[in-house]
Amino acid sequence: MSISPTRNDALAAQLDHAINNKTKPLGSLGVLETLARQIGLIQNTRDITLTKPSILVFAADHGVVAEGISAYPQDVTWQMVENFLARGAAINVLAAQNNCALRVIDAGVNHDFGPRDGLTDRKLAHGTRNFAQEPAMSRDLCQTALAAGMALASELEGNVVGFGEMGIGNTTAAAALMHKLTGIPVAQCVGAGTGLSAEGILHKQRVIEAAVARHAHAIEPLDVLATFGGLEIAMMAGAMLKAAELRKVLLIDGFIVTCALLVAARMHPAILDYCVFAHCSDENGHKQMLAALDAKPLLNLGLRLGEGTGCALALPLLHAAVNFLNQMATFESAQVSEKSE
Repeated sequence: MSISPTRNDALAAQLDHAINNKTKPLGSLGVLETLARQIGLIQNTRDITLTKPSILVFAADHGVVAEGISAYPQDVTWQMVENFLARGAAINVLAAQNNCALRVIDAGVNHDFGPRDGLTDRKLAHGTRNFAQEPAMSRDLCQTALAAGMALASELEGNVVGFGEMGIGNTTAAAALMHKLTGIPVAQCVGAGTGLSAEGILHKQRVIEAAVARHAHAIEPLDVLATFGGLEIAMMAGAMLKAAELRKVLLIDGFIVTCALLVAARMHPAILDYCVFAHCSDENGHKQMLAALDAKPLLNLGLRLGEGTGCALALPLLHAAVNFLNQMATFESAQVSEKSE
């Protein structure tokens, strides 16, 4: 795998000239200007486009739910996948509203769906093991999940891809990964997830702290992912890596998705050049994880649903960035006087 940094000083200068010559005061479109520049560098062209955007929602179960770390039973994972397939979830509504294709991937749900329209079956196991007692998965299984994600990203037609997830217990896995890969104390990584009480959050924190002590040997990113991660997190990280290698724009959702990216970035730091961070989640820890990645999210709407909902909501901002660069008049073409020196 080879992910090229997007830095290109000559192209950046061309993009800046094109952006600055539009009929507006310098910098007055703010983050949209930054986005247009980033998309140009990702696509390695001044003539930027967004084609066939899609959101991949990866679903899997987590053995650590046996420790009572979720407000919901594990069955909710497969029930929500059924809801996705029936087009009844928030991500279905928001993706459709924004003309974004949606693909649901069974990475490791503890349920047998059988062949289903709209479901991509990449099930590698019926969930992970309980990382409070043993590693969530073997190193080989983790590598297989990464490779499966890479293969999925290779199949995509469009040049912008958002990432979402579903998996009861996955905020616990993500908090453990965040702690191990950033060094931020567990208490600052753990949040309410699907709605835990203060007592439930403290229990979740203690479960993670005990697991981290048990698996102190896990240091390298792949080992940390195998020990504490989920099949949906690993498969998503693989898809992100391949999408970046193919120079696609990566739309990053909330806490779990950013955690998958954190793993990928520890493996290949240049991936961050390709990432647009959709929003800052209300899940405790996400703000600090974004800071650890030096990421500036587009939106802050108090979301903590997951599913890729933040990606769908941010997508119109990408279209706005592309459209102003391609369609706005220049001072010269509009015969508008420029700023006086």
